[in-house]
Amino acid sequence: MQNVAYTACNARIAALAAFLPSLIMTTQPSRKQAIESPSIPDRLYFKISDVARICGVETYVLRFWETQFPQLKPNKSGTGQRLYRRRDVETALEIKRLVHDQGYTLAGARQVLEPASRRRNAQSSLPLRGSARDGGREAVAAAVGRARAELREIAALLAAPVARTQRRSRITAMQPSSGVLFSSYGEGGDTKSFPDRS
Repeated sequence: MQNVAYTACNARIAALAAFLPSLIMTTQPSRKQAIESPSIPDRLYFKISDVARICGVETYVLRFWETQFPQLKPNKSGTGQRLYRRRDVETALEIKRLVHDQGYTLAGARQVLEPASRRRNAQSSLPLRGSARDGGREAVAAAVGRARAELREIAALLAAPVARTQRRSRITAMQPSSGVLFSSYGEGGDTKSFPDRS
C-alpha cells in the first residue's frame, strides 16, 4: 500500500516538474518581448490620437493619466489640442509598461516614476558656484551686506527733501490797454462794441 502511494506521489511530482518550465516561461517576458517596444516617429509634436496608437491605449486613458501623473504634462495649442513631446510619449509608454505589463497600481507607478523625474531635473538642484566648504557662505553674506548698504543709501536719497526752485508761471496776466477787454453784451442792444480793425 505504501508502494502505491509512493508511486502516485512520484507521478504527481513528475507531472509538476514537466509543467513547471512552461509555467516559468509564460510568467517571465522573453528577451524578444522585452526588446520590442513601439517605435516613436521622429517628430516634434504628437497629437493625442497618435500617442494613443503608439501606446496601445484609448485617448481617455491618456487624459486620465495626465491627472494622475504630474510627469505627464503635454502642451496645449491655441485651440486647446494636446501636443505631446517625445519625452511625454516615452513617459506614457513607461506608465503603460508599469501599470499594464508589470501590474503596478497607479500610486506605485507614480512612486517609481518620481525618482526618474527627479534625475531629469537634477541640474536645477545643483549647488551654486562657491559651495559652503570653500567659504561660499561668507562671500554670499558679504554680497548681501553690500547690497543692503546700497539700498539704504538709495532710500536715504529718496527720503531727503528736495529743494524746490521757483518756476515761472506759464500763464501771464494780460494787461488791457483800454481797461476793458470785452464789452458787455446786451447793453443798449449794441452787440458790436469791439474796436474796428479796418
